[in-house]
Amino acid sequence: MQAFTDLATAAYCPRKLYYKRTHDDYDSPESVGAIRNLAFRYADLLDPGTDLADEPIATTSTAYRSALGSTAERLGRWGELVDPPEARTFLCGKDVHGIAHKLLSNPATPVIVSPGEPPEQGVWEPHSVWATAAAKALSWERETSVDRAYVEYPAHGVVRRLRMTTRRKAGYRKALRTARAIDGPPPRLRNDARCGGCAYREECGTRTRSLRSRLSL
Repeated sequence: MQAFTDLATAAYCPRKLYYKRTHDDYDSPESVGAIRNLAFRYADLLDPGTDLADEPIATTSTAYRSALGSTAERLGRWGELVDPPEARTFLCGKDVHGIAHKLLSNPATPVIVSPGEPPEQGVWEPHSVWATAAAKALSWERETSVDRAYVEYPAHGVVRRLRMTTRRKAGYRKALRTARAIDGPPPRLRNDARCGGCAYREECGTRTRSLRSRLSL
């Protein structure tokens, strides 16, 4: 049985997952919790009377409300995302388990909330794997078909909807195999931008570029 977050880390860097397991390092910084909490306060954040100056958003107040407003207009299930039927729900499937930050109903749909920055389109591969794992677990536990998931990037006011495509499921299966197979340190990444922001970069010993990673798991 593998955790959602382990699969996401395996998709990002298998060696990082090895170090996380070795150090039993699964605590998130307070800043991550503060950003994820934004995903439960969208109505308040859209209110022009709310001062966003002290909120952990990644853009200006004007740009943030514009992005969040566009998201609200574009997504047909916005009401459920603002006020989800279930929140922070533990799911246990056949192969994976973990927390879905939100669960929508009719049809059942998991939502994953990332504290990081979204790509220009779609979602990062680790988040695709994470969302697919949640969809698989939800389908197994509730005995229902789950063909959609959402990934939220609340610091940017962005929400992305995902279809459970064949390619996305293949990425999930690859990450699952990787996570299961780790019993020692996997090969290092070579001169990769992902290494710059890694907490294990000194222990790992990988030479890094000066670029900072844009992804937070």
